[in-house]
Amino acid sequence: MEKSKLVVIGEVVKPHGIRGEFSVESHADSPRLFAVGARLGLRGKNRPERFVTVRSCRPHQGRLLLTIEGVEDRDAAEALRGLEVVVPPEALPELPDDEIYLHEIVGFACVLPDGTPVGELEAFMDSPGQDLWLIRAPDGREILFPAHDESVLEIDEEQRRIVIDPPPGLLEL
Repeated sequence: MEKSKLVVIGEVVKPHGIRGEFSVESHADSPRLFAVGARLGLRGKNRPERFVTVRSCRPHQGRLLLTIEGVEDRDAAEALRGLEVVVPPEALPELPDDEIYLHEIVGFACVLPDGTPVGELEAFMDSPGQDLWLIRAPDGREILFPAHDESVLEIDEEQRRIVIDPPPGLLEL
């Protein structure tokens, strides 16, 4: 599957124990994505994704501990450190009509309430307490935008446009 079509739902953090179990920082709200028997992709920079089957999954200290087919010891689990956990979009649960997945708005134009262009949403980061959006300004600058209900005023799927209200001074940085 094409790299850009896959959705990142987590990241392998580190091995756990000696039997191939490893810790995953999950970005997904749906536990069924990591259920026993689920198919997940693992990919890294300069490494194509490979799909694996989940053998076990359990919560542990705010993360998930997984075992997958083909990873039997700590060394094999260590080799996964830093890889993204990905799924095809069709594996994601359906959302209510008034909600949208973040990956679906990448590439949308970001504008101020008066219509002034800010840039294009290029990526997003999951950070404690809030989402951070990476907006690429027309001059190439990166703007890290703290996205929350008060600062994201409208998402117009039809126009592929997001109206934002950034904190004072953010765009001048």
